[in-house]
Amino acid sequence: MDLIDLSKIPEADDRFIRFLDDVCQSFEFDHASYATFNPISGAVQGFANYRADWVSHYMQKGLHRIDPTIHFGRKAIAPVDWLRLEKSPHFNTVFANAPDFGVSDRGLTVPVRGPYGDIGLFSVTRDCSDQEWQALKKNVIGNLQTAAVHMHDNVMSSNLSMSALRLPALSAREREILQWVAVGKSQQDIGDILSISHRTVEVHLRSARTKLGALSTAQAIGRAVGLGVVKPS
Repeated sequence: MDLIDLSKIPEADDRFIRFLDDVCQSFEFDHASYATFNPISGAVQGFANYRADWVSHYMQKGLHRIDPTIHFGRKAIAPVDWLRLEKSPHFNTVFANAPDFGVSDRGLTVPVRGPYGDIGLFSVTRDCSDQEWQALKKNVIGNLQTAAVHMHDNVMSSNLSMSALRLPALSAREREILQWVAVGKSQQDIGDILSISHRTVEVHLRSARTKLGALSTAQAIGRAVGLGVVKPS
């Protein structure tokens, strides 16, 4: 199950990120995100206004695969307060380093179920006391549900979900290795950094080149940068 940042799709504009920013500013949240599920690939797709380093960390670690806010939210009908989630090993793994990135484990996920079986998850976070959180949640829950439906309907009508199918399904390791190549590291260097053999590095590079339709590693890097899955050096 891949995780795709829809803001990196060539057809995307910044209106969805701006909407998340507006929700945070209007209702005094720190961060907001939206996720949906591709009906064909099963990938988790969405937008978030978290710091770029947290997004990178989350994607590289594949945390969406174990994130209970996603898995419980997907099954829920009513909003899911993260305080009610069991502090399981998966929860602790997802949020163990979150404070280092300015991310709180105090949040709320509002599920949206569309007419064709489509599901959207609209989440917000706030670093505050229990008392402040309960008061805030009570005051804005109705507005959040409206915002969630608005976001979901607009994403579903934008065709971004289907456009994302054209993105190559690079694994987290393939993206990681491409990123190291992009900053000038050799295969031997990368093997040492990741504690794998340089032959294993080459296997991942070969797979990445195939997925990106590239004839060379340099061409693969160029395409990965263009798609936003690798940052230029």
